[in-house]
Amino acid sequence: MKKFHFETINEQNTALGLRSPEHPLIDVIKMSSNSDNNQLNCGESISLSTSFYSISLKHITAGELMYGRTKYDCSNGTMLFFAPNQELTASGIKIDSVARTISFHPDYIRGHKLQEELKRYHFFNYSVNEALHLSPKEEQHMASMFDVLQVECNNSLDAFSKDLILSQISTLLMYANRYYHRQFMMRKEADTSVYDQFSALLETRLEAVIIELASIPDVEELAQTMKMTSRYLSDALKAETGKTTKDWIHYALIDKSKDRLLSSKDSVATIAYSLGFEYPQYFSRLFKSKVGMTPSQYRTENIRN
Repeated sequence: MKKFHFETINEQNTALGLRSPEHPLIDVIKMSSNSDNNQLNCGESISLSTSFYSISLKHITAGELMYGRTKYDCSNGTMLFFAPNQELTASGIKIDSVARTISFHPDYIRGHKLQEELKRYHFFNYSVNEALHLSPKEEQHMASMFDVLQVECNNSLDAFSKDLILSQISTLLMYANRYYHRQFMMRKEADTSVYDQFSALLETRLEAVIIELASIPDVEELAQTMKMTSRYLSDALKAETGKTTKDWIHYALIDKSKDRLLSSKDSVATIAYSLGFEYPQYFSRLFKSKVGMTPSQYRTENIRN
């Protein structure tokens, strides 16, 4: 199996044989996934993950999509929602007609209300192990919204561009949420997964760390709270998401540290202590290993942009 991880949207576009995005943190593409220029179009299974969000609208007529070990039920008029660092396995996928994809990096929405809105949409967290199946009318509506966003992203960027783009993404997600609820009325909801339980618990514990200046929750503590052994929890998360318990703890800590770095003037050491790190040096090493730059470099780079 070939594995692909894209840190940037430009890396993704290059692999798909497409032009570079107008903005490095946001893009809308329209293409045939069976195009000869698509470097991901191969007979064997592939594993995909990215460092950004993606929303796709496709006509999937054949093949298999797997998230961890969970098979997606796909059909014509399918929408898929992927959050950063979530792994997807694809095998023998055939796309009929045009496929549309919106990709946007977490840094593009950081500080905007859309960042909080995304937390309310469970379809990004895979609490329901099915893609969104659209009626012909719903699919036509969604396609038009993708196309409007593509036009806006390809326009010359000005002072209004970002707010317009993010408001349109927000509207698209509200409609997706409506259509998911329509689908729920027709199908029995799946049971809550181990990942959903773990994700909610981790968020609660990290909020307590910040408020109470407590230590970072470890794998054993979280597993005991969920009435599991630490090995079982990690195996279950690995099966569902392709990531271990420690991977998800690190990802959550880095995500919260980015918020603090861009929304406050606190020193890196102060932020490290507030997130439960006993030694700021360890926080800085972890941040650089996951992000590719130090916390100070990340703050300087993103404030400048």
